[in-house]
Amino acid sequence: MKVGFIGLGIMGKPMAKNLVKAGHKLVVLDLNKESVDELIGMGAETAPSKVELASQCDVIITMLPNSPQVKEVVLGEGGVIEGAKPGTVVIDMSSIAPLASREIYAELEKKGIHLLDAPVSGGEPKAIEGTLAVMVGGNKEIFDKYYDLLMVMASSVVYVGESGAGNVAKLCNQVVVALNISAVSEALVLAKKAGVDPELVYQAIRGGLAGSTVMDAKAPMMMDRNFKPGFRIDLHIKDLNNVIDTSHGVGVPLPLTAQVMEIMQAIKVDGSGVEDHSSIVKYYEKLANIQVTRESK
Repeated sequence: MKVGFIGLGIMGKPMAKNLVKAGHKLVVLDLNKESVDELIGMGAETAPSKVELASQCDVIITMLPNSPQVKEVVLGEGGVIEGAKPGTVVIDMSSIAPLASREIYAELEKKGIHLLDAPVSGGEPKAIEGTLAVMVGGNKEIFDKYYDLLMVMASSVVYVGESGAGNVAKLCNQVVVALNISAVSEALVLAKKAGVDPELVYQAIRGGLAGSTVMDAKAPMMMDRNFKPGFRIDLHIKDLNNVIDTSHGVGVPLPLTAQVMEIMQAIKVDGSGVEDHSSIVKYYEKLANIQVTRESK
């Protein structure tokens, strides 16, 4: 089985590396030549075009920024759809709007090409470790066939329903992550302003009901002032735009999500859109006129 991989960004590159390390024959494409060369150095191949890549591969994974890019790469002129043979499977691991997934699915099916929407959660660290959480929508038989391939990049791969369901699950994930980071930010700013070491508060509460994977991942980054992006504010804004559009479409008010969206917009306007979403803490720090830092070593 030959696997195509289009999109070697912060997430895509380590995911592709894990596939190569597991022994899969990979054909990669990206606008960043250095990333392509890095994968070639590990044993992957490349192709001169998306059409050529698609014609060589049994399954094609895409990991791209948003719905327009996925539509262009898969359905656009010179796209995957022009080179893929009937029976080819496209696994889109990007986080895009569920409606866009369903539109792409319908167009591919006309050509006998199948689509799984399989967005991921875990950020760059888990992409590197190969321990992502993957939520998948599409045909169940195709999911079963490619489950083992997905597990090379993940510690959890769950089928959640028909086309678009994977991206609905990812939007739900992004709501929980955004609100959790905001809650952690509020708590640590409160601790610092009240004169208590945020590190000790974190250690005290992380083992109880307040503890979470998000807290363990983001609280240390906040206290260390390490905002190197594992997942950028700009990308979380993109996801929350999709969340709010989808929620309005189905008639679900999301007041807390809307508030966090505005907090992220403020962070972006302040120049931190390219930073990790843990930089949400900066919004609360500005309100309280204090900075969350460790006092104990």
